[in-house]
Amino acid sequence: MKFRQTDGVAISAAKSGFSPTSGYRLEVDGRMPSQKRPPRGRRREDPLVEVWDEEVVPMLIAAPALRPVAVLKELMRRRPELDPKVRRTLERRLRAWRAVNGPDQDVIFRQVHDPGRLGLSDFTDMSDLGVTIAGAPLDHRRF
Repeated sequence: MKFRQTDGVAISAAKSGFSPTSGYRLEVDGRMPSQKRPPRGRRREDPLVEVWDEEVVPMLIAAPALRPVAVLKELMRRRPELDPKVRRTLERRLRAWRAVNGPDQDVIFRQVHDPGRLGLSDFTDMSDLGVTIAGAPLDHRRF
């Protein structure tokens, strides 16, 4: 019986309708989310704020398939004072920009047919064929 739950937090959480992880989290810190401190913002100012709207966005509009490394190389060519460590920041901003302004993505609805869940059957009425058994007409259907 190793699957028996003997922990009071897990049982209480299950009875209350939420996960045991939430139960443990509430046991450690019972404050409501509105009573907790909000998460802190950025630690440093955005290094791309000056070049984003004037240079990067026009590049992306002109060539939407540009890779972040190519954009960074072009920015470094235009502005040598820009720190090369902004690559990851640029990648994040490009991904966010493409999610909102980029080309539309194909939508695919996968159709998974699990064996045994659904069945399709068809019956055919065979009485109009005139089949007889021992001289008596057979009124039947074929599956």
